[in-house]
Amino acid sequence: MSRIPVFVHSNVLADLRPAPINPSWILEGKPIANVAEIQRSHDGNALTLVWSCTPGKFNWFYDSDETLYLLEGVVFLDEGLPTERRIGPGDVVFFPAGSHAQWRVETAVRKVAFLRRGLPARVTKMVNVLRKFRNLRSGSRNSGFAGSGFGSPVT
Repeated sequence: MSRIPVFVHSNVLADLRPAPINPSWILEGKPIANVAEIQRSHDGNALTLVWSCTPGKFNWFYDSDETLYLLEGVVFLDEGLPTERRIGPGDVVFFPAGSHAQWRVETAVRKVAFLRRGLPARVTKMVNVLRKFRNLRSGSRNSGFAGSGFGSPVT
C-alpha cells in the first residue's frame, strides 16, 4: 500500500498565533513570540512549526530534540561556552532534548523548527532489531536515506 507523502500548507504567516514565552525565562525586554503548527506526525512524536519572536533576552529549555532553520533575523545563543554564537538567516542549529540556551534576539526572528520526542530506549532497540531483520530478509543493507546510516522506518 502506498501513501502519498505530500502536504502543502499555504500562507503559514497568517496562521501565526500567540505563544507567550514563560515569564520566568525572560531576562531582558518584552519578547513576543508567535507560532503556527505546520505538521504533526501520526504518533505525536514529531512536529514541524514556524515560530517568530521580537527582540529580547530569555532562557529556553528544550524538552524534545529541536532542529531549527533560521529564516530571518539575528540571534546570539549563550550555551555556557566562553563566547556567544551568532546565528542568522540560513543557519541550522540542533538542540538535544534536555539542553538549555539563552537567546538574545537582536532583530525579530522567524524560524522553521522540527521537533522530535525520543522513544524510550527499549522501544528504540526493538525498532532497530526489526529494521535489521527486515533489511536482512530483503537483502538490503540500507533502504533509507542513502549513505546516512538511517534505515527506513518500520511500517
